[in-house]
Amino acid sequence: MNNDHNLVLSKPRVKRHHVALFSTLVLLSLIGTRLYFEPLQSAQPHDKPQQLGGSKHHHHDDGDKPVVITVETAITKDFSVYLNALGTVTPLRSVTLRPRVEGEITRIVFNEGQNVKAGDLLAEIDPRPLQIQLQQSEGQLLRDEALLNNAQIDSQRYQTLLDQDAIAAQQNATQAAQVKQYQGIVEMDKAQVNNAKLQLSYTKLTAPISGRVGLRQIDQGNIVHINDTNGVAIITQLQPISVVFTLPEDKVPSILQRRTNGKSISVSVYDRENREKLAEGELVALDNQIDAQTGTIKLKAQFTNLDGRLFANQFVNVRMHIDTLTHAVQTSSAAIQTDEQGAYVYVVTPEKTVQLRRVKVGHIEGDTVVILENLAANEVVALEGVDKLHDGSQVDIAQKDGQAVASAPHNDMTPHDNSHKKH
Repeated sequence: MNNDHNLVLSKPRVKRHHVALFSTLVLLSLIGTRLYFEPLQSAQPHDKPQQLGGSKHHHHDDGDKPVVITVETAITKDFSVYLNALGTVTPLRSVTLRPRVEGEITRIVFNEGQNVKAGDLLAEIDPRPLQIQLQQSEGQLLRDEALLNNAQIDSQRYQTLLDQDAIAAQQNATQAAQVKQYQGIVEMDKAQVNNAKLQLSYTKLTAPISGRVGLRQIDQGNIVHINDTNGVAIITQLQPISVVFTLPEDKVPSILQRRTNGKSISVSVYDRENREKLAEGELVALDNQIDAQTGTIKLKAQFTNLDGRLFANQFVNVRMHIDTLTHAVQTSSAAIQTDEQGAYVYVVTPEKTVQLRRVKVGHIEGDTVVILENLAANEVVALEGVDKLHDGSQVDIAQKDGQAVASAPHNDMTPHDNSHKKH
């Protein structure tokens, strides 16, 4: 009986052992499954908020980050006001040398492009036909002078006879009239002689003005005529020389006021590219009326042109000094911004914020502009980076008046470095 009892007791122990082993395996499996999936589940919600938070934090940095700009200090000094125009070099005199008598060109004594003086011999026409005409006129004069002399002798004789009452008064008067007739003929003969001499002088073609001779229009051996349109050559005066240009009619009052005050107006001319200065002279004349079609007026400036850099019909850019503004506030034109309300600048305060300020713009010359109102000397205005500014923006100055500025700990131009320094 004892054996049976022991047998009965041993069977439940075996079952309990299997149950405990199975429970342990299930527990370990659950624990392993939880350990495997828990990091994945916990990582997803952790990473996602971190990414959103990081994005939000980055945006927050961008909004608070100062804008990096370059600035310039407004200055005050004298400002020269110029009027700009397009002009054409125009010689004071240009003469086409034409023959005044007909004949054959026997000699040409000038070189093309040569500078000549007034009175210099340039060419000769065959003088022989005119020399013969002069000789004929002189012979006729001698004949008529002899007739006049004879008539004068007869007149003196008749006057003596009249005093002796030997002849009629009428005969003496007739003889006196004949003397006057021969005197007239002699005067006409003298005029013929002088005309022949004048025509003979025209066989020598001389320069009527000082200047530069152009290309030769005719060669030696050609027959020239009085009505030849091309002539022999063209002489152009280059020293001095003028420039004719036009300006809008609204500029006329300021020009007239300066001329009325007796002040000379200096004019400079530049080449076609407006880079190289060619000459400097002064205004000498204004036209007497405004062109109604274009609304402009013509002006003329004169230049000595001693170096010969100005050439007839040359196109030039004209720059005329019309006024000087004393103690004018000036800044770069890059600082000027415009909108529907007008012009404005961003003024940088000592606290490194910007203030939007409306200004009145005056004359502009190159990259410099005159500020007439609402900006004082030594105030600092923004030049570059203004597209990111608004009234009250915080700024960092990278460059001032062309010189680099030492960066503050937060004044770094790269966003990555900014983020790194803040973290």
